Order: sequence, then structure tokens, then C-alpha cells
Amino acid sequence: MNNKLEKISDTLLLGPGPSTVNPNVYKALSVKTVGHLDPRFIDIMDEIKNLLRVAFKTENDFCMPISGTGSAAMETCFVNLIDPNDKVLIIQNGYFSVRMEDMCNRLGANLDVLKFDWGKPADINIVEEKIKNNSYDIIAVVHAETSTGVKNDIRSLSTLIKDDTLLLVDAVTSLGTIELEVDKWGIDAIYSCSQKGLSCPPGASPVSFSNKSINKMKKRKHLIPNWYLDMLEIIKYWDGNQRAYHHTAPINMMYALYQGLLNLTEEGIENSWNRHIETHKYLASELHDLGLEFLVDKDSRLPSLNAMIIPEGVDDLSVRASLLKNYNIEIGGGLGPFAGKVWRIGLMGYSAHKKHVDTLISALKNIL
Repeated sequence: MNNKLEKISDTLLLGPGPSTVNPNVYKALSVKTVGHLDPRFIDIMDEIKNLLRVAFKTENDFCMPISGTGSAAMETCFVNLIDPNDKVLIIQNGYFSVRMEDMCNRLGANLDVLKFDWGKPADINIVEEKIKNNSYDIIAVVHAETSTGVKNDIRSLSTLIKDDTLLLVDAVTSLGTIELEVDKWGIDAIYSCSQKGLSCPPGASPVSFSNKSINKMKKRKHLIPNWYLDMLEIIKYWDGNQRAYHHTAPINMMYALYQGLLNLTEEGIENSWNRHIETHKYLASELHDLGLEFLVDKDSRLPSLNAMIIPEGVDDLSVRASLLKNYNIEIGGGLGPFAGKVWRIGLMGYSAHKKHVDTLISALKNIL
């Protein structure tokens, strides 16, 4: 029987995620598997928590990875913090804040959705007026909207949050790629993933909760509706002198996450942010020479996710298919209203280097 794994070629991942995996992360994945309660693995778990505090720039005790992809980390924050009829505001300007709305409806939240155009950042003045005239248990927002390449201003938003409100932030595309300050910005719950800024395979997704969030979990009127993602139970496995079994952690994925976080810490968080900015600027210059334009205004662009308008007369699918088949390069297409209208070029983690931009530009010149 033919082994289909042998057909997987080395692909330069420049889409919306996953990013290209760092070679030393692949090496970490191959380390011998041990038991999930092995003292050596527990030691790695503890170090992952410490490294996450550095990456998130927080002193939160509660920092850990969820055994699952970024969507599992997203659901973790919502199912643990929302009681039925909690008043929730979602600031919505892209696909992933629409997913927030879906989750809140499933949990029986009393929901307000403040909608902005896709491809535009949330208007802080409009948000301020909404918050001023209403009382919310939770306000949820996407920091880096992967569907459009827009950056929302969490720093300014955080100054509007009332003391009795929790700020919940999606940092799936922002962790390790752009400025992110959990404590300074007063973020109460935040989630990310392993496969973007940390350049690991998907499967272990960081979350962090403030003491205010933990207190809300403990005072819930109803059981947390998802057993697998119940943080009050999982923390017994991730913390304390005597670890209690909850589920079997993906051991080797945790090795990979550990190495990815080590890479980020050794480079320096600010150095990583700056590298992403410089690589983005280089990409922007090269794409300008090709006649390609950005979807998002300069002040609100993500360096890690670049949404480019597809020129008139150019077929989206054929270009992406040619990149993959002939050059082993992956970029992403548009979502929602931008399907077939934009390309999404990811410069995240190990993918955010000028040599990778050169490879992409050379291929695009041949195709276009």
C-alpha cells in the first residue's frame, strides 16, 4: 500500500495560518513521548505557563494552553465566562467576531452586536457611546482580524471598560506578531493559537484569565456547559503540587509549543514585533511594484496578515492553485464578502522573513 504521507512536499506557508513551522519545532515534535503525569512533562508544563506570561506580558497566574486548536481556546473563554442571560457586547468587523456571536447565542447570552464594515477597524468613538449608555458583563473583540487584515485598537478600547465588565480578546493572529500587553491593557480573558505567530503545528492554544475572570467563573449560577473545556477542572491538572488527571494532553504538541515559546522569548517579544513590521514593509514595497493594492488603510493594517485586492481580470483560484502546484507556496483567499476579491498573505512567526517574501514575489511575477 502506498503511504500518502510521502506525497506531502515542503510548502512555504504564507496564508492566514498555519505558518511555516520552525525546523527546531519539528525537532521538538520528535522528542520521545512520555506520560501526561510524568514529572518531566509536568516540569515542561510549568515552564510553558511561565513562557506564556512573558508572551502575553502578564502576571496572571492562570496562563495555560488548551488541548485543541484556536477555536477550542476561543470556546474555552466563552463557555467559562458566560452564564445564561449575561449581558454581552461583541464588537464585530469580520468573520471571527461573527463566530463570537454564534457562540454567545448558543450559550444564551443577552447579546448586543456593534457592527462595523469588514475591512475597517472598529470606531472607538462609536464604541465609547455604546458602552456609556449600557451595562455589560463582557465585551468581546478581535484584536487582529484574520479575515480582513484589520487591527482593532485594544489599547484605546481598554480605557473605556467599566470596573464590573470583563474584556475578552481574540489574539489568534496577534500573539507574537504585534504589540500586545495583557496587563497594561486590562484584558481579562484572552486566547490565541500555536500555528501562527509561534510557528508550531495547530493543536495547543494559549489562554490567560485575570483574577476578575476567575472570580466570575467561581460565582457562576450554572455549571460550565462544556466538560472538556471547564477551566476550574483543568487547572487541577495544570497547577498545584498534586496534579489531578483531567484528560490526556497532546504531549508532543506541548513539546512543540514549549519550543515555539522558547524561540519567541529568546528572540525577544519586541524584536519579534519589529521583525514582523519590517517584513511587512518589505512585502508592501514589492507588491506595490507589482501593482497590487491593500484592502485596509495603512494605519489599521496588520503586518502579520496582508489582505491584497485581486486585480480585475485575474482569477483568484487559478493563481493560488499555480502557486501551490508549481512553486509550493500557499496563500489564502478571501472570506465572506471578500471571497474571490482578496488574497490573504500571512507573515507570521517563522514565515515573517524577507527571504520568504522574495520567494513569493518571484513566483507572482511569473504568474501575473
